[in-house]
Amino acid sequence: MENNSAATFKPRDLDEVPSVDALLVGLGTGPFVRDSLTAPVGRNDSWAGTTVGGRKVFVKHLIGPAADVRARMRRLLSFECFAEGLPTAALRGPAFLGADEEAALVAYDLVEDARSGAELMIEESFGSELAERVGQAIGLLHEAPVGDSDALDRSWPPHPPEGFLQGLPLPVFESLSFAELQGWRLMQSDDALTRAIGELRAREREAPRVPSHCDLRVDQFLVRGADFLVTDWEEFRLADPARDVGAFAGEWLHRSVLDIVTTRGDSVFQDIELTHETVLSRGVEKMQRLLPLVTAFWRGYRQSRPVVDGQLATRATAYAGWHLLDRLMAGASRTSRLSGIERAAAGIGRAALINPERFVTTLGFTDPVAAHGVAA
Repeated sequence: MENNSAATFKPRDLDEVPSVDALLVGLGTGPFVRDSLTAPVGRNDSWAGTTVGGRKVFVKHLIGPAADVRARMRRLLSFECFAEGLPTAALRGPAFLGADEEAALVAYDLVEDARSGAELMIEESFGSELAERVGQAIGLLHEAPVGDSDALDRSWPPHPPEGFLQGLPLPVFESLSFAELQGWRLMQSDDALTRAIGELRAREREAPRVPSHCDLRVDQFLVRGADFLVTDWEEFRLADPARDVGAFAGEWLHRSVLDIVTTRGDSVFQDIELTHETVLSRGVEKMQRLLPLVTAFWRGYRQSRPVVDGQLATRATAYAGWHLLDRLMAGASRTSRLSGIERAAAGIGRAALINPERFVTTLGFTDPVAAHGVAA
């Protein structure tokens, strides 16, 4: 399922997980050829390689608390069933081969010669045309009829976690890095932020609910030529469409802030001191360079969904703001202290969360089809 250009490691010894080869034998591919295996980077155990039958396969072992693993597996499998009825151009994942629910294993065809969206983002080759096609695909997913299906998860997504904004459970507290504790302390002491998150969750409960990925990041995109797939459907459920829309916008907003301290996009080398004023001015420059990709995405999205609820763009902007805070915490899990640039990104995310109406146009959520009618 992962691409060959991604960073890889030596996989876990299959002798420790005999259920992997048992699954593949049951699927008719034969077991893995051991010396063909690599392990793409990820939070789960995984194996990518060739089976004795000659098929290129990716197997993932879901890891975590038992109840969480069962829920993720259930949602993942519900997506695979749901995907059978999706239009060809809708957002979808790699070809699903099968699963062993008891062993928490899933198998897919290995997507070869693909590049991750994160690589394309960093190399600046994730263009407007691709962004527009992604928007169209997500729009088709959101527009797909649900019918009477009881298989789709209807639980509310856990993030933003309102409870954690009041206090961390002791087991969670003891498992966090110092930087993560810093991050939660900053959010918990910010009354305006916690109030805005509560308001966003309240608006979410009133919003239309559609089939949604709910954990969208550019590193989950596998791009091969004009085609692309998206991995990690473990959070798939009926949810506010603003989550996926805001997550895509948030990825580019986050990248533009990180680029403040790089020369990416600069016409000439600038040896400057990053004062508060230069951070603000360079931040505006970087956003103006990258956020047209969000405009292209939104254009494609509205081609697939010309009629949306009138508050979708505002909620999506707020979720883009949360995305920056979420990325702050993801980065904090791998370091001992929060960096200044990550704090700057969190500050921009906070502003978008607290006053999303002010940032709707800035992010590129202008209405390209107003003349055709939009639901109020």
